[in-house]
Amino acid sequence: MSVTISAQAMDAALRQRLAPTRLEVIDESYQHAGHAGANDSGVGTHFRVRIAGPAFDGKTRVARHRLVYDALQDFIDQGVHAIAIEVL
Repeated sequence: MSVTISAQAMDAALRQRLAPTRLEVIDESYQHAGHAGANDSGVGTHFRVRIAGPAFDGKTRVARHRLVYDALQDFIDQGVHAIAIEVL
């Protein structure tokens, strides 16, 4: 399955799968120019996700991160190189 890689598309996927009460998806790709996994466009490879919601209650840090990775797997498969996750 091909997906459009953007902060907006990732935001929509996370909202659909995890119903967060707070969510911010930031494309930080421009900060990684020349690093592994970066592309020439400066977008679509490195993201930061700040998220909160009941889906994360009572889960370990690893389990919380797994929820986010699972929700974004299609994006990872299409070339997202890094996702920094902050569960609030």
